[in-house]
Amino acid sequence: MEIVFLFLIFVIVHSYLFYPVIIKVISLFFKKEKFESNDQLTVSVIISVYNEGKVINDRISNIANLNYDFTKIEVLVGSDCSTDRTNQILDELKSIYPWLAVFLFEKRRGKVSVLNDLVKKAKNEIILFTDANTVFDRDIIPSLILNFNDPVIGGVSGRLKLIERGNNSENKTEEKKYWEYETVIKRHEGKCGVLIGANGGIFAIRKNLFKEIPIERPVTDDLFISLAVLQQNYKFVYESNAVAFEEVAPKFIDEFKRKIRFGATNFHTLIYFRSLLFNKNILLSYSLWAHKVSRWLTPILLILIFLLNIILFDKAELYRVLLLLQLSFLLLAGLGILLKKINIYISPLVMIFYFLMTNVALLIGLFKFFFGKQTAFWQSTPR
Repeated sequence: MEIVFLFLIFVIVHSYLFYPVIIKVISLFFKKEKFESNDQLTVSVIISVYNEGKVINDRISNIANLNYDFTKIEVLVGSDCSTDRTNQILDELKSIYPWLAVFLFEKRRGKVSVLNDLVKKAKNEIILFTDANTVFDRDIIPSLILNFNDPVIGGVSGRLKLIERGNNSENKTEEKKYWEYETVIKRHEGKCGVLIGANGGIFAIRKNLFKEIPIERPVTDDLFISLAVLQQNYKFVYESNAVAFEEVAPKFIDEFKRKIRFGATNFHTLIYFRSLLFNKNILLSYSLWAHKVSRWLTPILLILIFLLNIILFDKAELYRVLLLLQLSFLLLAGLGILLKKINIYISPLVMIFYFLMTNVALLIGLFKFFFGKQTAFWQSTPR
């Protein structure tokens, strides 16, 4: 029991503290190739939307200002039975931009079904996936497709920066800090060619590597597409010069709901890629376990650690100290959010709360996975 207790602690500490250092050290042995510009590749930009009337006009205008030859670009937007002004706006935009193709689906089926349909209609060599609320830097396409000069690279993730709008975001600082931490890990994984999960708002793959996303289970689409590329023995890399921007969710509850969904869909996705858990590419399997699976399981591990700690309480002074630390952790999380409510922001305390609530969301998502409660439909984050 003591061995199990210490092992569970090690798994969590390894995932959040040791793994980022280890993957950084490993990445030092990988040298990124330097290529000349490649402006001959054709690109299909894919966007699935649902009730994005507030942002879709700006999104298309942003794409229209990209630095690339538009005779080599097509933009396919699929509206998943939107009920606001999204369809009307798209109809107006397609008469302005000849490279814009609009598909208005009359039955709501979920994002995955729309993506599958759009990729089938895409004609170009590279598929660039993005979201309605993402904003591209002008040089994003040249920076991304430069990597496809290497024939072993099947996918490229761009760099997503979170931005704040106004001072009314309840979630801005903690979400940004965690995302910056994740970005460092993604960069080092990408250098090794084993990026586990691209940034959903900005990533590209070779079209011939796209595998139809299953609709019988609610999966995480960007994770599924990324793992499918890796499963075909191609590299998935990270391009820091391909920059895009998204707003931080204005309220923590919005981000909380998103994490619940991912808590369920990530495990559904993993079902299709069980072989990668024990793959001949040892680094890929290691990264998948350390960066993803162990984190998805962290809420269960935390509960087991707490229960085992209570059982072992009288065994030694060490266990009494560890239980005290766990209880203190919970108290500090509560204190952090209470102080924030009265505009006293103490970063370490709020980050403790953020970590705790993230794992609560993952736990709810895990229950939804086990009991089949997660649907394939999605609701965009309020703008």
